[in-house]
Amino acid sequence: MFNFSYKTQRYLILFGFLTIPVLLSLTFSYYPAISLLYYSLTDWSGLGWDMNFIGLDNYKEIFTKPEVFGALKNNLYYFIGGLVQVALSLYFAVILTGKLRGRNGFRAMLFIPYVLHSVATVIMFKNLYHMEYGSLNVLLGSIGLESWQQSWLGNKHLVNYSLAFISMWKYMGLNMVIFIGALQSIPSDLYEAASIDGANGRQKFRFITLPSIRKVMELMLILTLTGALEAFDIPYVMLLGANDTSTFVIKTVDTAFKYQNFGLASAMAVILLIMVLIFIVIQRKLLFREER
Repeated sequence: MFNFSYKTQRYLILFGFLTIPVLLSLTFSYYPAISLLYYSLTDWSGLGWDMNFIGLDNYKEIFTKPEVFGALKNNLYYFIGGLVQVALSLYFAVILTGKLRGRNGFRAMLFIPYVLHSVATVIMFKNLYHMEYGSLNVLLGSIGLESWQQSWLGNKHLVNYSLAFISMWKYMGLNMVIFIGALQSIPSDLYEAASIDGANGRQKFRFITLPSIRKVMELMLILTLTGALEAFDIPYVMLLGANDTSTFVIKTVDTAFKYQNFGLASAMAVILLIMVLIFIVIQRKLLFREER
């Protein structure tokens, strides 16, 4: 038996517990990130290991192709929908945190869409949006609003709104649950003191609730921004990016697997990462300045 000192035992335990997480992080996070950066500087086709170092040519090609960044305008629909989603999530969280009969049932109903698989959600909304037998147009026709019936997926002016609504419907429950957790952490004494001082519900929300969940709001907006920039599954499964619904990630995937240009696709992925980091920094500096 080895007789180690307390200090040595402590270091051995720390080393043992940290080794595996560090190795996993290096293997599945840092190594792929470094590999992605290297691939972006090559003309790799994704097949074999025949790649030539071409420097910044892939980045030059991206910035000289307006259609690549043109796809970001479709990401804007998901960002706007995400902002509406955050507002609705907070609204339902405030209501369902109060003394409402059956509130747990309403929470479950709003959270269930998040549990559904994205493919199942898209199939469901395909039946909802179908021009001829879709339940939405059938409902509009049954209540005498035939003029409102639309080709929700065929009309270029409506299709991105329709897809953004699916994303908003699916992820609103998750945001609501996070807000509920934040609201339940606010001490009830603050609301009781505000009531004694004569504050109404709106004043309590403005001066107690919002400042107390400021950090959670910051997290929600970051997730909304990153989710909008990374929008992929719903437009891809629904229309494969057709009818002007292609997002930046869909362009990246098509470049890699459809056109077999993994070097260019890697450069697009690096640019996406840089855009996410820039927007997060801007958001933290302008919208959520740290209190001095």
